[in-house]
Amino acid sequence: MIIISACLIGLPTRYDLENTTYPQFIELVKKGHAIPVCPEQLGGLPTPRPPATIEQGEGGDVVKGLSKIISSEGIDVTENFLKGAYAVLDIAKLVSAEEAILKECSPSCGIHYTNRGFERIKGMGILAYLLSLNGFKLRGVE
Repeated sequence: MIIISACLIGLPTRYDLENTTYPQFIELVKKGHAIPVCPEQLGGLPTPRPPATIEQGEGGDVVKGLSKIISSEGIDVTENFLKGAYAVLDIAKLVSAEEAILKECSPSCGIHYTNRGFERIKGMGILAYLLSLNGFKLRGVE
């Protein structure tokens, strides 16, 4: 089983309702090989929502309590992001997933890159960090 960022199969889950549709990922879901998830929605954030970024460092720093996730409106949404990331981790374990296909440049899902404002920075998002700690194979998609 594969966990996949819901925005990659065309679901309107991204903060700005934009999405990128990959037909091959839709087929994985249709065939029952993948489950779409959105950690921000699972963490209780609305869609659309203001963009948010990791204040400093990367996702691992947020998990360790060394950094926060702040929305463009200056609101601390760290707890929402953590709640959603742990919910996805629970889902992945429940369905015995081995892999996750995640949206790059997200403060949740970024594997190689996340963002600070609209600047791309190297580092993992919160969900990617938690999944990597738990031995999941990760694949990032732009």
